[in-house]
Parts: sequence; C-alpha cells; structure tokens
Amino acid sequence: MRASMPPGVTVPLHSHDDFEDFYILAGSYQILVEGDDGMEWRDAHAGEYVRVPGGAPHALRNVSEETAVDLIITTARVGDFFREVGRPVGSPPPTAQDMADFAATASRYGYWLATPEENAAVGITASILTT
Repeated sequence: MRASMPPGVTVPLHSHDDFEDFYILAGSYQILVEGDDGMEWRDAHAGEYVRVPGGAPHALRNVSEETAVDLIITTARVGDFFREVGRPVGSPPPTAQDMADFAATASRYGYWLATPEENAAVGITASILTT
C-alpha cells in the first residue's frame, strides 16, 4: 500500500498480529518502536526501511514540514482494515462517532489501541489522526 502522512499527523500507539514493513519514498517521520532501553522514537527518512514485527506496539508521527510518503508491505488483513476505516486525513476532523466506529472496527480485527494515558507516557497527546 502507498500511504501519505501530512505534517502534524500522529498515528497513536497500537499493535496488531500482522507485521508492517515501511519503505519511506519521500519525506521523513518518526516511528515509535521497542529499542534496547524500552520504547523509543526513531527517525525514518526517504530511502530507509523499517520493520515492525507482528504484535509489537508502535506509533508514527510526522514532525517535519513536508508530507511523508511510504510503501507499506503487510498482510491482506491489514489492507482490508485500511480499506474499511480509510479516509483522507484533514478537514473536517473526525467526529466522536468516527472515533467510535474506528475503535469498533479495530476491536473486530483484534487490534490493541493504547489508552490516552499509555499514549501520553510516550509523548502522544493527540487524537487518533492529528496533533
């Protein structure tokens, strides 16, 4: 899948059984992954590859001034999830009902979504889509 992440967008802490491989085509973003000393934010730039193993908690955020574009290699199941919940990021912001629908779909797929407190512990205080 090809994905774009505009500046200021954050994908909060979550996990799922499926692996995700990210090849950054343009721009840069940060990805939160398990490191030697616990969870850590790592920079990912155009031309770089990042693997997130299945079951690993992770998050993404674009703190740059430009849109990041990546190629996501994963399972058909993750593709089905994105097709079901996908919508362009931007205005209007998601409503409470949009958020409830997203959480229900994530639950149906067996995805774990971090609580606001768990997100805050790793520096995320944003809604599910934007900072």
